[in-house]
Amino acid sequence: MKTPRAWQRMLSGRRLDLLDPTPVDIEVADIAHGLAFVARWNGQTLGDYAYSVAEHSLLVEEIFARQNPGTSARWRLAALLHDAPEYVIGDMISPVKAAVGPGYSELDARLTAAIHLRFGLPAMLPAKIKKQIKSADKVSAWLEAVQIAGFSTAEADRFFGKQDAALVETLTITLRPPVAVRKDYTTRHAALLGQM
Repeated sequence: MKTPRAWQRMLSGRRLDLLDPTPVDIEVADIAHGLAFVARWNGQTLGDYAYSVAEHSLLVEEIFARQNPGTSARWRLAALLHDAPEYVIGDMISPVKAAVGPGYSELDARLTAAIHLRFGLPAMLPAKIKKQIKSADKVSAWLEAVQIAGFSTAEADRFFGKQDAALVETLTITLRPPVAVRKDYTTRHAALLGQM
């Protein structure tokens, strides 16, 4: 019986084995391109463009930096890359992840480890950094819910936690074409790598 194909060819020409990913098969151009074309909220957002995972990742890195002033570029890069595996496995909303079960988390963890190693980060982040990134991710989810996904503030508070008004009032989500977001993602990635 033939083994099913478990790799995907990337635009860079790399072959990424989803079951056994290696850092040498990871390229930021592939990540940025994939994430710029993956819609958050299953595309159920207001505006003329989908709100992409790349745009979300840029916002999470900005929020992380604001919440943790003076944090090194290394951990800011980790915040930018926090959803990087979604460039090949897509973005699943939380209810779907719960239905799929632990298989999704295991695949995500393997890809995350390879991505981190490729860019000079530890395969597993320190618990404190992971918690800080998760906090920034929740702020972003709250903003997205209220500003572009049709949630009331009360609903967003219930699902994502009440957020610091002084912070969220200074952040506005703007939907942009994927090509512009892709460029900004790769530019930010290069800038953070250059500071490490």
